[in-house]
Amino acid sequence: MRHPHLPTTEAAVTAIREVAGEHGRELRVTHDIGADRTSRRALAGPFTVSDPDGSLPHEAYVELTGPPPSVTVRIFPEDDAEISVEGVCFHDVPRDAVPAFLRSVLTGLACVRERFFPPGQWLVVPLPGDESYREPVPHLTLSPWLARAVR
Repeated sequence: MRHPHLPTTEAAVTAIREVAGEHGRELRVTHDIGADRTSRRALAGPFTVSDPDGSLPHEAYVELTGPPPSVTVRIFPEDDAEISVEGVCFHDVPRDAVPAFLRSVLTGLACVRERFFPPGQWLVVPLPGDESYREPVPHLTLSPWLARAVR
């Protein structure tokens, strides 16, 4: 399923703010603007602020506060995001999918799947359509929110 296009980091932050408002969450947002400030610009020369095309890369770190689960989102200028849910990190989530991802987590659609042999636990976040994200739970002990999400 195609998600609404979010052309900029600021558009993604606005969409996250709307989702957070729907679920009674507050946001803490930190913006990093310029090639010398964003995390993936290691190849930028010293004192270089813009990209070679003259644009200013914009990255944002968003922390949703409130009741569990703890959720953070780092939006990168390259149209992707890294989302952490209770310490489980989802890398390379497309920026356009971030609002749907957060809705699934905050409405209780996300779940932890377990396997007895070989042992393992995965946090699975389904999105509308036939799309889902799955990452291993790296903790030996589940947080209370993750433990409640086991199915």
